[in-house]
Amino acid sequence: MRIIAALALASATWGMTCHAHRPTESDLQRADNTKVYVSQRPAVDLRKFHSEAVEQEIKRIKKLLKNPYLSWMFENCYPNTLDTTVLYGLEDGDDDTYVITGDINAMWLRDSSAQVYPYLSLARKDKKLQKMLRGVIRRQAKYVLTDPYANAFYGHGGTPEHEDDYTEMKPGVFERKYELDSVCYPIFLAYAYWKETGDLSAFDELWVRSIKATYDLMREQQRKGSFKTPYRFVRKSPAMHDTQSNSGYGHPAGYCGLIASSFRPSDDCTIFPFLIPSNFFAVSVLKKAAEILRVIQVPDLAKDCEALADEVHEAIMKHAVVNHPKYGLIYAFEVDGFGSRLLMDDANAPGLLSLPFLDCLPVTDPIYQNTRKFVWSEDNPYFFRGKVGEGIGGPHIGYDMVWPMSVIVKASTSQSDDEIKECLTQIMNTDAGLGFIHESFHKDNPEKFTRSWMAWANTIFGQLIVKLVDEGKLDLLNSLPLPNHPAKDK
Repeated sequence: MRIIAALALASATWGMTCHAHRPTESDLQRADNTKVYVSQRPAVDLRKFHSEAVEQEIKRIKKLLKNPYLSWMFENCYPNTLDTTVLYGLEDGDDDTYVITGDINAMWLRDSSAQVYPYLSLARKDKKLQKMLRGVIRRQAKYVLTDPYANAFYGHGGTPEHEDDYTEMKPGVFERKYELDSVCYPIFLAYAYWKETGDLSAFDELWVRSIKATYDLMREQQRKGSFKTPYRFVRKSPAMHDTQSNSGYGHPAGYCGLIASSFRPSDDCTIFPFLIPSNFFAVSVLKKAAEILRVIQVPDLAKDCEALADEVHEAIMKHAVVNHPKYGLIYAFEVDGFGSRLLMDDANAPGLLSLPFLDCLPVTDPIYQNTRKFVWSEDNPYFFRGKVGEGIGGPHIGYDMVWPMSVIVKASTSQSDDEIKECLTQIMNTDAGLGFIHESFHKDNPEKFTRSWMAWANTIFGQLIVKLVDEGKLDLLNSLPLPNHPAKDK
């Protein structure tokens, strides 16, 4: 990273200060505040999608931020989805948008929804941006109809990567790990799009059929009568979390009204089949789908979605609330319907920590607050605390690897300014000097990280900064210390 000294006077003063005494932390802060950080965005002609509203938002936020490192990270991260992952065009004369995750040329239903969601608030100001978002909704509907059990699809030069998996692979499917949240995220995005824009044009017969396919899958995965369903998955892999047991059917599930999920949002297999964060998410999006369906006059399917939502919510409260000896009533992470419960959390969203982040319940919910204390502690087997940071990880990357996404979600759902400040300080201190958010970093060494290009994590970091500015927390942002490392040459 090239760093240019902005003020010659500051350099001269710095030299005099060094000669007089050993530089203090405040000296370093003042010196670093005279530097200009060079944007790490692609050159303008190499960016995948341009939104004037997003560019104006970047200028607005950067003008307000006094911390140059935070401002630099925001400019790098917030537009990362548009700069590097969005391919917008027309298919059969209608909007169509393909969104890759970053360093993998495939479109996850979950990731693509989460990546573009932070731009929804700007859609009314930018019709081009609105059409791009509409294109994501339409392509997602087509993918759900291709195979509602698939989590990722390929196009635009992408190729299938898991054709040897023992499951029913279909053309266009990149990976077929059934994750309940994958069919929930498109509804989450579509509902927010409607609320922000008022546009109902995306909710045509194609979209309604995708909702019906989602509803049918959820009913099937309640596993009434038998834990064996038409879906099964086995992968030849040295990683236990990459496949399912019992010939691909997974752990037995006792019918209780919950919806099974073979894999988690991390793409890791579930241990017990009823993943509670994803069931919360299903309840929330079923109600959102029903609201849209009533407006576009599809009352029967709306009624079915509402009934299923009520049934699943009742089952959550009956089977997933646990009286922990230290924290009181908390939500379990997974249950099996036979009385077994797994107490932990995973860094991905939906997880227990992210339930308010995804509008599944209010942040003030007392059981959530107890759960939040549990998951952000060493009583959670996948919470890691080290020399440089702390947060939630998971088996996907391995032990001692903290996911910055969990830190971002913690800040986004926090009611404490001190907690938010701690989270943001850690995020700046663990970027390895690159100005981007990584998938994970080692709790004792931020130089040891996974995925230098992960648009989801980058963009929701930008979303967090916008949220804090708009909530009147600019003084908090401007009080943050500079990181304990310089930006790196690249």
